[in-house]
Amino acid sequence: MIILGSRGSDLALWQAHHVKSLLAEQTDLAVEIKVIRTSGDRITDVSLASLPGKGFFTKEIEAALLAGDIDLAVHSHKDLPTESPTGLTIAAVPERGPASECLLVTPPAWDANATLPLKQGALVGTGSARRAMQLLDLRPDLQIRDLRGNVPTRIRKAIQGQYDAIVLARAGLQRLALDPAPLRVHELDPACFVPAPAQGALAIQVRAGDRLTEKDGRWQPALACIHHEPTARAVAAERLVLAALEGGCNLPLGAYASLEQEHIRLQAVLGRDGRVPRRCEVRGQTPAATARAALQVLTE
Repeated sequence: MIILGSRGSDLALWQAHHVKSLLAEQTDLAVEIKVIRTSGDRITDVSLASLPGKGFFTKEIEAALLAGDIDLAVHSHKDLPTESPTGLTIAAVPERGPASECLLVTPPAWDANATLPLKQGALVGTGSARRAMQLLDLRPDLQIRDLRGNVPTRIRKAIQGQYDAIVLARAGLQRLALDPAPLRVHELDPACFVPAPAQGALAIQVRAGDRLTEKDGRWQPALACIHHEPTARAVAAERLVLAALEGGCNLPLGAYASLEQEHIRLQAVLGRDGRVPRRCEVRGQTPAATARAALQVLTE
């Protein structure tokens, strides 16, 4: 029996069951999901962006993995710090879901003629410094208020009128098959509203050196069957930018890479202490080269 560690939110459990299904399609492994509560799940009364540190949604799961309480962990890739703890490694990156964001707007606040379909001075909920930075860059008149909770909770708060609009990852809406009506959904072009590094991607983390065989329950390259190399290359470019800037979830950085034949195309945006955010679009042949080209523009 393989024990898979996951957070307990609806979206995290969808991700865990998705990986379990992928493994079932390719192997005879029996997988059991173990729910682990993280500090990010416990801290609900303040913005995580206001707190020091990283890995709010991963540290407890990684500790369980190192302790041998679980055999592998499934994370939202964007939640992982760029440096894995000693003894752990990313063994597989499945094919990415949609990376874009969605603006969910209450009917009274909808304005189809505006840049972003929002009325003047609309109150928008988000707990992300990156999202807040880009919203205000596009619409300085907007009011931003912190928003916490899982995806269904955030939608409920908007429907109840606590916000005129909220911003959510499209992948979360799609994976949970949520109907946010009566909220109106406006998908944001990732070229203009750049998502978080690795948004929409999953990471499967294991103990370094473990091998899985279907006979003795230890890790072998069985995860290679669900690894998607194009996704891994794109995500690597995005996270190399994040790592070079020594950023975590508090850094107002967006980075989105896609593969174009032999090149990686990377779009990025970085907030700069109240000044106009710096944006770039670069291309490179490797994740490292692409990240270096972006950093030259973002930090000049």
